[in-house]
Amino acid sequence: MITAPQLRAARALLGIDQRTLARLAGLSLPTIQRMEASDGQIRGHVDSLVKVVEALERAGLELIGEGATNAGGGRGVRLKTPAAAALDATAEPPDAER
Repeated sequence: MITAPQLRAARALLGIDQRTLARLAGLSLPTIQRMEASDGQIRGHVDSLVKVVEALERAGLELIGEGATNAGGGRGVRLKTPAAAALDATAEPPDAER
């Protein structure tokens, strides 16, 4: 689904820290920290992974999976829309885990 290096790259591309990603995904900061500390493919609760992926997509990011069509091949991330506009449009998720 998503690798730890992709997650770190996604945050860097959006210019957000782990705390902001946790808030956008409705997860705790330690959950995001554990995800980013994983080796390779992120392991964890499927619900948490889905929340992170959806938060990144709402923020205007596109995750590129292994084997997906792109010029360079391999995994990666890219912006779908200007990041600042997408982040401004992202609302606080309901029932954020604390």
